[in-house]
Amino acid sequence: MQVEIRDDFDLQKIAACGQCFRAKPLAGGVWRFLTGRHVLYIKKLADGLYDVSCGEADWQAVWAPYFDLARDYGALRAQADGGCPFVRDAVQCGCGLRVLRQDPWETLVTFIISQRKNIPAISRAVELLAARFGEPVGAAGEPVCAFPTPEALAAAAPEALAACSLGYRTAYVRDAAEKVSSGELDLRAIAVLDDEALFQALQQVRGVGRKVADCVCLFGYGRTARAPVDVWIARAIDGQFGGRNPFPAYGENAGIVQQYIFYYQKNPTSSNREK
Repeated sequence: MQVEIRDDFDLQKIAACGQCFRAKPLAGGVWRFLTGRHVLYIKKLADGLYDVSCGEADWQAVWAPYFDLARDYGALRAQADGGCPFVRDAVQCGCGLRVLRQDPWETLVTFIISQRKNIPAISRAVELLAARFGEPVGAAGEPVCAFPTPEALAAAAPEALAACSLGYRTAYVRDAAEKVSSGELDLRAIAVLDDEALFQALQQVRGVGRKVADCVCLFGYGRTARAPVDVWIARAIDGQFGGRNPFPAYGENAGIVQQYIFYYQKNPTSSNREK
């Protein structure tokens, strides 16, 4: 099926900005994305035109929300710099980014794993977890497994989890799995909480501090007012904003501006190949 996307949409930038860890480039310009038990193969055909492997119903119900297609990122970019040259350059560099709306459970675990790991190392650990504890969902002849359920990870032996390159995070992942599978932490129920209450609820899990909780709020629950501060963002705050956190001034767009700045800090010479 072919779909039109006339707003900012750059698959490489979406995959490279540290928000998801299972997006993968394949041969022939195809990208693979996963969410839950859904697998999407997507390829750019021309400006604004894409070939996708799903039908219309799944595109509208699953993938359009996943890619946040209801939001006008072009309009957001036009208003985002606030007169700050650094933010203007970051927004221009990151043109094409979108903040994905991911599964809260997968987002919680992957950002627990992300602590003190680079993106390739996070991706390897996540793929090991999926291969060992997830259920097959592959399409187009590609062996792909869904991200493991809370029950699957709660039942896994600690040494089996540790073998997925989790290190000290093994205990944190296990605690998350036990709390979610038992219902002690109901990820669906807390979705109705306001931003601050949601942020606090997520920190019930061992190893979930401010940065991880903010990431789950932003990428798992669509709370775009949350702007996680990791090492890259801390450098920008210190180097470009005199140590003052600039994100509260961006209100409900703070987390989106954070993604532009994160991408720019890591890729200051990136070109704007797709708009």
